Amino acid sequence: MVLQHRISLLLLIFSSLTKLTSGNSTAHGCDRRCLAQILIDKELLSPPQSENCTTVVNITSIQYETLSFDTKDMQMTSRIKVNMEWMDPDLGWAKNYNFSTIMIPVEKIWTPRIVLDNAIDTTVEPYTNDVQVRKDGTVTHAIVLFTSVSCEINLFNYPFVTGECPVAINGWSQKSCSLNLQISDNVSLVGGSGGEWQTTSVIKATESSQPESRSYLLVKLSINPFGAIVTLILPSALILLADLVSFALPFEGGERNSFKVTLVLSFTMFLLILNDHLPNGGNCSPLLHYHFSFCLVCLVLSMLISVVLTRLSVDGSILPCRHTKVHPSNSPKPQNDFLDKEKDMGSEISLLQKIVFFLEDMDKGDDNKESNMAFAYLMDKCCFCIYLIMYIIYVIILICITQADICKVNNLDFWDNSKPSDDYTYSYYYYYYNYPT
Repeated sequence: MVLQHRISLLLLIFSSLTKLTSGNSTAHGCDRRCLAQILIDKELLSPPQSENCTTVVNITSIQYETLSFDTKDMQMTSRIKVNMEWMDPDLGWAKNYNFSTIMIPVEKIWTPRIVLDNAIDTTVEPYTNDVQVRKDGTVTHAIVLFTSVSCEINLFNYPFVTGECPVAINGWSQKSCSLNLQISDNVSLVGGSGGEWQTTSVIKATESSQPESRSYLLVKLSINPFGAIVTLILPSALILLADLVSFALPFEGGERNSFKVTLVLSFTMFLLILNDHLPNGGNCSPLLHYHFSFCLVCLVLSMLISVVLTRLSVDGSILPCRHTKVHPSNSPKPQNDFLDKEKDMGSEISLLQKIVFFLEDMDKGDDNKESNMAFAYLMDKCCFCIYLIMYIIYVIILICITQADICKVNNLDFWDNSKPSDDYTYSYYYYYYNYPT
């Protein structure tokens, strides 16, 4: 009987030690994956709820890259990597776990949504599929934003253009609750060229004139003018130069008129080809549009002047319906009357006088042609001088205009200053908490 009691006591002591050991292993034998699963099971898909309903997210660094800039539609496409941290006390763990950090899938916890106020289209992708959680509940996360923003740059002096384009990165703020982003000055630029445009720098800036101070990235852009000079400015200048030199061609034969018509047609075709590539410029239309209009008008006027002078050199008149002047001695009626009178005489003197009149008429016709031709060439020289002076004045005016700051744009007029209502705040929270993405 005593042996049976001793055996029962030993079994009781052994079972107690086993439970104690298993309890200690449950508290201290949980690995990182086990701890991560415990936090995942909490299903913390809503933001951390502070007393003032404000969630603070620290943007530790931003990496910016310009992918492209559409000069015609005035849109800039960018890639932005954002590294952020925030505090979520519910994701912390007790001191009996000897882990300083763990990894949790990004879709299993709440992550902040960044608002781009002036974005046309934005795609948000997590930089990694996991987030890092520290023991005190600090969450480290990184996202990549692919965004297109509307950016109106002053293209008046195109292609000699430098401009600034804002990318507004903010949280959201309603009447009672808000997501507050604390953006650091650690903004770096990756890459510099996007086609003909180059990104010279990117800095963090603040718009203090708004009711609430709002932050944005100020991207400074400049254009490489070499391509536009070769494809736009140089051809138009060479065509004007060719038209100016064509004043040296003679009127006879119609070579000058044919050449000037060819120049007008060539320049018109040149404009039609470049129509889809020329920038619009928004409110600040490029001066290049007016330059092309000026060139086309000058070419057409030069062609018309050449046609008129050709008419003047032949007929001595610019009126298309006016007939050629006939000298009175060349009139057929007096000559016929004289011949009729001399026909009766039948003398040799009448034949000699007929030959003299004929030669005099030929000399007078040649003199008229030479006079008309000399007057036409004189007018042609005057037109050449007028064109040359006009081109010189045009170049001077063009240089003066490009040096002046005529057109200004405001890229910070996209802020929404309306005050939201409580109903909107409630609906936003209802959607955000019940339909997470």
